[in-house]
Amino acid sequence: MARGWIAVLGALALLSCAEEKPAPQEEQAPEVAAPLTAPCEKAVFEDIPLTLCIADPKTDRIHTALAPDQGPPYRGLAAYAAARGDDVDRIRFAMNGGMFDDDGEPIGYYVEDGERFSNLNRRRGPGNFHMLPNGVFFGTGNEWEVRTSEDFYDNVTTRPDFGTQSGPMLVIDGELHPDIDPEGTSLRVRNAVGIDSAGRALFVISDAPLSFGQLARFYRDVLKVKNALFLDGTVSSLWCPETDRLDRGIPIGPLIVVEKRAKAPVEKDAP
Repeated sequence: MARGWIAVLGALALLSCAEEKPAPQEEQAPEVAAPLTAPCEKAVFEDIPLTLCIADPKTDRIHTALAPDQGPPYRGLAAYAAARGDDVDRIRFAMNGGMFDDDGEPIGYYVEDGERFSNLNRRRGPGNFHMLPNGVFFGTGNEWEVRTSEDFYDNVTTRPDFGTQSGPMLVIDGELHPDIDPEGTSLRVRNAVGIDSAGRALFVISDAPLSFGQLARFYRDVLKVKNALFLDGTVSSLWCPETDRLDRGIPIGPLIVVEKRAKAPVEKDAP
């Protein structure tokens, strides 16, 4: 049972207030916490401190970032932040996302601004990435999805605006990945993403080591996400300008960046 996850209750409250009719007076639901006031807030699950970051398709856009126009991959959020210079007002948060090689290049599917830099990887092999099924986080415009790589291969026929492949899947159609040990003893700082029923992307990064099973249960049991994808472990990093968090550490690869969606210009009547 989760304890102290105020931020999570607030996030879930956003869904319920939009979809449910008020309960009769005699069946008033208990009071819940206020909605998120920042893009990233703290949560606790099974005594593990977490940070939950929410991207809302109504107000945010998502894109991937690997390297500047000229040069090698950023390899860290600090380098990416420096490259943005004064252009940080639109940044809500950024997180590493996707498996990579020693040079920081993606080893699986990777699309940035509609351009594919790396193909879908369906090979078997060692390590977390090859704990099949793995999956792809992708989207176009304000529609974002997490699918297993096989589902993506079989059913996605149009290249998305962004996409990154990682693995393993944590939750598949509401069930834990069959090869994840619910009580596994491998503990790492880890991050992941899932899409809720409102189409929001729910990013989680642990602030202490936790197991695959714990992270998967948090998505399934608390966030009620049907499909969730592990992004990485040990090197997991977050940049959230609003909370002054900028993680530095082991070099990373592809980045997932969430920005405020530009408002459409207001048309004025002709004079």
